[in-house]
Amino acid sequence: MSAWRPMANDELATAPLETFGGPAFEVLRAAPAGAPPPTALVFASPHSGAVYPEDMIAAARLPVETLRASEDAFVDRIIGGAPVLGAAVIRARFARAYIDLNREAWELDPSMFEDELPDYAQGRTARVAAGLGAIPRLAGEGRPIYARKLTFDEARRRVDLAHGPYHAALDRQLAAARAAHGAAILIDWHSMPAAAASGQRARGGGPCDIVLGDRFGAACSPKLTGLVERELEAMGYRVARNAPYAGGYTTEHYGRPAKRTHALQIEINRALYMDETTREPTEGLARLSRDAEILTRALASLDLAELR
Repeated sequence: MSAWRPMANDELATAPLETFGGPAFEVLRAAPAGAPPPTALVFASPHSGAVYPEDMIAAARLPVETLRASEDAFVDRIIGGAPVLGAAVIRARFARAYIDLNREAWELDPSMFEDELPDYAQGRTARVAAGLGAIPRLAGEGRPIYARKLTFDEARRRVDLAHGPYHAALDRQLAAARAAHGAAILIDWHSMPAAAASGQRARGGGPCDIVLGDRFGAACSPKLTGLVERELEAMGYRVARNAPYAGGYTTEHYGRPAKRTHALQIEINRALYMDETTREPTEGLARLSRDAEILTRALASLDLAELR
């Protein structure tokens, strides 16, 4: 089941969407198309995109340099080695500020639009109230993104172009994993500002490096969360659970252990691998990439029967 309303043309759900010379998102398979996946692992990076379409730039009051602060920069590079190790990877190309793929498609703030939203729009969620709906209202330390009100047609185009096809593709990868292995493990990869990480204490004390979000145990088997926590702590990372991030829409929507899909969100402190001021990667990026491969191997070797 996909997480979006059908588009006017159903063929768009499977056709490649060409934007700016490339797709709205990319799927990096661990096996050739049509072949069964070698593991149950599906990795997602919904916020690492850095494409800002011209229609957004024309409507925005903030410069792209400011908008980029909301990107999960380099996260797709951290998990870049996963397909070789058996995990399918789906990564966004559009920036989170344009369309947030870790939200319900119609989670829209009515105050942002000049026309009335349809009845199925969800305008009263906590994320919308925070200015962080499917089309964010705020960025860069809480500053409004747009200089004018948008139209619902603009929102629908973004959903049709990126959100719907992304989640349809993610659905297909998870279904393939379940068909081949009896279960699927979805790891949704993100990064968090150092300021957010410093306010949260890790289990072993001190500010956290990584936050694991499993919706307080609802989105995956506790054995999966425990395995990831142990592996990361063995590498020297300070790990916290579910605070300040318990998992977003992707984790909540797809995490259905009773239906053989386990979803876990991983938030990485950006200070571990980049300079948040210059937005340049540091030496920590190489270390995190190596450690992500170690974690991928551990997940790939997990006995899925233990998750039941």
